[in-house]
Amino acid sequence: MQEIIAKTRTFRRFVEKEPISTAILHELIDLARLAGSARNGQPWQYLLANTPEMCARIFPHLGWAGYLTDWKGPVEGERPSSYILCLLNRNWLRGSEGEAQFDLGIASQNILLGAMSKRIGGCRIASFNPKLAELFVLPDHLQLSLVIALGKPRETVIIEDCRDDGDIRYWRDEHGGHHVPKRTLKSCLVPLQLRPAAG
Repeated sequence: MQEIIAKTRTFRRFVEKEPISTAILHELIDLARLAGSARNGQPWQYLLANTPEMCARIFPHLGWAGYLTDWKGPVEGERPSSYILCLLNRNWLRGSEGEAQFDLGIASQNILLGAMSKRIGGCRIASFNPKLAELFVLPDHLQLSLVIALGKPRETVIIEDCRDDGDIRYWRDEHGGHHVPKRTLKSCLVPLQLRPAAG
């Protein structure tokens, strides 16, 4: 489990010509539906796209890598070969939309972990043009909230400790390696200090 988690990074460049079958996408959604859910509401549904034609229509609506200001996204040949569009079903909502977003975090991580177990990389994209939803005939109670891009990775992601200044911005080296600073284990732990008991 630790190895799969460490390998499950955000990938933004892919081998575009390597398809992902509908059967594999169904397996990934099966993992998503098993995720924990506030009040067991399970308010998420998924739209799958894995044809070159559909992927080509989705791609222009997506935003990529905010920290890499001079990079506009993967070039042709390095774009995702599949997408999972995550749709909030308001009719299934049992709590707040905030709680539903927590659920989506769990479900989407299940998808990415399952994908990496099959050597498929992914990228969660919340930066998209609202017109993306207009490509599809969707009932009013379904709201597009997240796009998961998938494909065989075409880049190396290197995890490293944050520098002392706490700079967490990812960056690319001259060879195209994608470096992702992570806070150290020590910095993530807060020492336990109990207040004195009252009275």
